[in-house]
Amino acid sequence: MSNSPDDSPDFAEQIGAKASRKLKARRNPSPGVWFGLGMMGLIGWSVVVPTLLGAALGIWLDKHHPGNHPWTLALLVAGLTLGCLNAWRWVANEEKAMRDEEEPNDE
Repeated sequence: MSNSPDDSPDFAEQIGAKASRKLKARRNPSPGVWFGLGMMGLIGWSVVVPTLLGAALGIWLDKHHPGNHPWTLALLVAGLTLGCLNAWRWVANEEKAMRDEEEPNDE
């Protein structure tokens, strides 16, 4: 263990970085269990709503404009695909925001 003046700035920077992380954690507490359950519900609804809308539109089209191919199944799958893409995009944005918050700022 050397007590050279060259080691002091590194140690002081480490202490400062730890202190700023602790202060940031106190200002922005981690979300609880209810937040996680709410996010699961939000993601679920973002898939369910387009799926049901696609199915409803398909049923309406089948009743009013019958054809050789049923619209219900096609629009149900299209709604499901749209809902899954929407949920995936939302989760990716949230993950990116969380990663950006965790990275230390080089100021």
